[in-house]
Amino acid sequence: MIVKYLKENSKNNQLSNAERRYEIFVLRNLTANFFPYLMHGMLSQIAFRLINAPTFVPAYLLTLSGGSNLIVGVALFFQGLGQTLTPLVGANLISHRKRVLPVGLMVGMAMRINIFFIGISGLYLSEEGALIAIIIFLGLFGMSEGMQGVIFNFLSSKILPVSRRGMLMGTRNFLGGTSASIFAFLVGSYFLEGQIGTSGYSLTFIVSFFISVGGLMVLLFLREPEPPDISKKIALLEQLKEIPAILKKEKAYRSFFLARAISTMGKMTLPFYVLYAGQNVSLSGYVLGMLTFVFTLSNTFSNLVWGLIADLYGFRIVFLSSISFWIAGSSVFFFSSSLEAIILVFAVVGGSLSGFEISSRNLILEFGTLKDRPSLIAIANTAAQMAGSLGPLLGGFIATWFGYEKVFLTGTSFLFLGGALVVFFVAEPRKRFNDLPR
Repeated sequence: MIVKYLKENSKNNQLSNAERRYEIFVLRNLTANFFPYLMHGMLSQIAFRLINAPTFVPAYLLTLSGGSNLIVGVALFFQGLGQTLTPLVGANLISHRKRVLPVGLMVGMAMRINIFFIGISGLYLSEEGALIAIIIFLGLFGMSEGMQGVIFNFLSSKILPVSRRGMLMGTRNFLGGTSASIFAFLVGSYFLEGQIGTSGYSLTFIVSFFISVGGLMVLLFLREPEPPDISKKIALLEQLKEIPAILKKEKAYRSFFLARAISTMGKMTLPFYVLYAGQNVSLSGYVLGMLTFVFTLSNTFSNLVWGLIADLYGFRIVFLSSISFWIAGSSVFFFSSSLEAIILVFAVVGGSLSGFEISSRNLILEFGTLKDRPSLIAIANTAAQMAGSLGPLLGGFIATWFGYEKVFLTGTSFLFLGGALVVFFVAEPRKRFNDLPR
């Protein structure tokens, strides 16, 4: 593989010697790097999928708030707001560094500490105090997650060749989702069913914290390549001033940046699936665990399919296909609210969301150059997280005054509009760009 790469590039002098050494290092260490990358996904995603799944946190908040849809929307708004405020901070922290893993380890630990305090709050505070504390820690979790989204995505682009990125990431997400789905089913059956009040939720988050810390430590075994060219260190304000120029230079990136933000508004539906389900079936710990299991398992297995499609045809088709399935899944609630229909919705939306996430994150990696990529990721993530924070808040207002069906209708409209923008204004970027050798 490496010999083939050298022969191809010896015919033309497109790459400098330093760039060749960088890319050969990536290929030689791919197997050694993929194992800790895989183990990190298997262990860390237990906690992160639990926090971000549209089941445990919304149900936990609804219980603590006495059934307020608006409080659920406000709490998730603060998590999204935290994610909105920090991507550019994350880019500023790493854009001038040859190695970004040390920063990623520190920010990753901050994420996990917030999960621990979310769990502790439910054990030692009153329901009102726990609700306030959880909203605060969700906001802080969002802030660290916003930075880590840039840092870890950039790290992934350094260690995974673009032509294999889809399947490798799909495999990682598949195994991470499998472990998370099994964990969710077990805690639904034992922690939530066997504990009084909200203590079952608290124990769930505390246990997931310790598992995810183990996942973080595995990253110490990564062999991170040092790129031949990096950006100069600049102040955050100066970096903010560069945003208009970046958006102006990359027309296709600008269109996708907008389409991704609009589509992300469709996430307003996520926390309200389980709340709508609770109106129609008894939302016991077993049912909550089962729905999380179905959602996560569907999310997990579809990652392999999406990854294979991405490697064959590109992430653009994955983005559009996932949106189509997401709209179809949400539409089931317009026709039925039985337990079978609820399970079907969670299965279809879970699979669709995995395609949406993997394509959203990876399409960004196919614009611009490695040097500019931290800023490109941060700008796109900032817009998407801003939309992601406003979505649940808007959904909370709509659910309170107009009902859950109107939330689903509004969310699917945003998904349709975002998909249409990609269809008409964003060509497959892989046709014009290749970051690392095939």
